[in-house]
Amino acid sequence: MIDRIYCHIVWITRHRDALIDAGLARFLCGFFRGIASQEGARVLEIGMVRTHVHLLVHIRPTTDVSRLMQRLKGGSAAIAGKERRAPEGKPLKWAKGYSIHSVSFRDVAAVRTYLRTQPVRHPDDVITGWEGDRPEYEAAGTDEWRSEGRKRL
Repeated sequence: MIDRIYCHIVWITRHRDALIDAGLARFLCGFFRGIASQEGARVLEIGMVRTHVHLLVHIRPTTDVSRLMQRLKGGSAAIAGKERRAPEGKPLKWAKGYSIHSVSFRDVAAVRTYLRTQPVRHPDDVITGWEGDRPEYEAAGTDEWRSEGRKRL
């Protein structure tokens, strides 16, 4: 059985405050990928401006999405504060909740484009000095999770 489960996830900073600078954005990209990997998911693309984050995530059928989100949001705010990753005097705080939408395999490329164009869509919230994310691409034949114990056809 082949599992291709993709999600587009979005959340904002508390009060839509412009809290994300270039240093914090670089930290968040690495942090999000590390947490996702621990939770049985893979972050394929990140779109970010100073007020919000978009992720394209490939998850397994066994991924606990609510736990993943708690660790992405709560964990990033906690670690950014402890490690002083946020701009001076502006601790990272996320608003409650998030938006999550399933993405069909056919629409993955379109969602990637949408995430990459966030700075164009929100020119007043561009992160100065941040070059953007280094997206992850899955090698041919590895773009899907295969159920345990089943042979590849």
